[in-house]
Amino acid sequence: MKKETVDNAVLETWTVEEVADAFDRDEIVVIDVRTPQEYMFEHIEGALLMPMSFFRADKLPGQSDKRIVFHCGSGVRSERVARAAIAAGFETISHMEGGMAAWKEAKQPYIGTNMASGAPQVVTG
Repeated sequence: MKKETVDNAVLETWTVEEVADAFDRDEIVVIDVRTPQEYMFEHIEGALLMPMSFFRADKLPGQSDKRIVFHCGSGVRSERVARAAIAAGFETISHMEGGMAAWKEAKQPYIGTNMASGAPQVVTG
């Protein structure tokens, strides 16, 4: 994990492996900041959706039980949202490096769309 100090706060950049391990152990909440359409096409099972265009840092839950890790398609939007959370007063916030593209490249499971039926399906490695 990389850490960067931003205005007396800490912005953490997690690898896919760190996110997958912590998510499996129920230590984090993964928040997807992509569009609803992107989420419907494919998403990490169990990830919550809070699109960047509707992002409200004041509506985020606290991190006393589980840490928040944002993710998007490539890591650009999730970093932007994490920085917005810091600007809103969060002292430590995290995002996943490489986003959904890196998640898929690492052969992590996700919910995709069956192109023949349009139904959701689990996609593994």
